[in-house]
Amino acid sequence: MRFSWRLWLRVFLFAVVAVIIWIRFVPLHRGRSAKPITDLSVTSPLNQPSEAPVPPEAYDVYSGLYQTPSPDPLAFSEYSITDIPQVDGSCLKPSTPQEQEMADAFVAANRRSHRWEQKFAIPQDYKLLPRSEVPQAQKCLASHGREAGCESYKQLRYIRFLGVPGFDHQHTRALVSVIKSCGGFCGSGGIFAVEKAGTTWKRSETTGFTRNCSWIY
Repeated sequence: MRFSWRLWLRVFLFAVVAVIIWIRFVPLHRGRSAKPITDLSVTSPLNQPSEAPVPPEAYDVYSGLYQTPSPDPLAFSEYSITDIPQVDGSCLKPSTPQEQEMADAFVAANRRSHRWEQKFAIPQDYKLLPRSEVPQAQKCLASHGREAGCESYKQLRYIRFLGVPGFDHQHTRALVSVIKSCGGFCGSGGIFAVEKAGTTWKRSETTGFTRNCSWIY
């Protein structure tokens, strides 16, 4: 009888432990898996083909950001392209009405690709690469100019893809996007906030709003 009593006690304790584990961990696991991450490429696709010109104010923003000469030649894609890295649905984390306004305006402005023109007021010479040239230029960057037809791109280190700015209603702050491609799976990018300082634009300090919106690939 002593053996049977101990055996039943062990069975009872094992059952209690199993129930506790079930209560503590199974609902938590279910809660995590029940919240799928939104696929932005489906719910809010960006960069849809378009021939629309870029709004004039966008040139002022990027002209202000490129006043300091770059050590390497500047080459911009003629068509705007941006990306929003998917972290819980979006890397943008607005915490104020103004930031939400900018985020909404940025997404709306970049639903379609726009065409840049030779209107940047920057001190450095730059190229605008037509859509048809960008794939070849990227191949040349990836091969370090060793492929045929790369003579025109030998001096390039990056192709920059600019997003259309998303402004607040006062047009004194905005979100912008720059992707620097060095060919293939090489490059970096980011979305960051800018602000108007007098008559020009400068980059704002990084906050939680855009902190997760920088990447390297």
